[in-house]
Amino acid sequence: MYYTECRKWFFSLVCLLNASLGFSQENFTAFWQPSVAVNYDLTSTYSHNFSVQNRNFIYEDETATLSTRQVDVVHFSNLRIRENQSIALGILYRFRDVFENSSNELRLTQQYNIQNRPLSVRYGHRLRSEQRISTIRTVHRFRYRFSLDFPLKGEKLDIGEPYLVGNLENLLSVAKSLKPQYDLRLTAHIGWKLSQKTKVQIGSEYRFEDYAQNLENVFFILTNLNFSL
Repeated sequence: MYYTECRKWFFSLVCLLNASLGFSQENFTAFWQPSVAVNYDLTSTYSHNFSVQNRNFIYEDETATLSTRQVDVVHFSNLRIRENQSIALGILYRFRDVFENSSNELRLTQQYNIQNRPLSVRYGHRLRSEQRISTIRTVHRFRYRFSLDFPLKGEKLDIGEPYLVGNLENLLSVAKSLKPQYDLRLTAHIGWKLSQKTKVQIGSEYRFEDYAQNLENVFFILTNLNFSL
């Protein structure tokens, strides 16, 4: 039952993403964002995550293009506090001034994550607070994400088999002298477990940015390669 319902939820999300592309050409931007991540366990409860991601314009100002916008270097330290719960601290540095007339960014993140797996489906709830620091201003952002993932074959994910991941995330950004900004993000991935320590994912994300005031529609094509050491 859980498996069937989650399949329906996931494919509904995919249809919504595709439909949004057809009806949201005004204030529309599209990116391709590849990333590589490495996970490293120091102990059974403490781990590190390192990643690098590159964001590239593929559609801007009603024109197809291919140009780099930024490169992010990210590190997270994760501590499991219970069997299904963890806390984490993260730091990100965004290189943007090399590619366009904009400020680089330092981002600090505090995170709480809880997961449950009643059957073959894993549910996750993630809370984050962030401080986005640039030469222009400091923005405080608060995020909640609901996610689920499950194998497409059987009850357990084996090597060589595909799996699905879906996310729904709400964000609130606040800063001095600015009105609060509300964002909504819908993400869908299909992934493959290539080996015991390697996974690859391909997906898309649709963002409704600042939807309460000045809606911006942003679409991402996402490609991820994940290693575990």
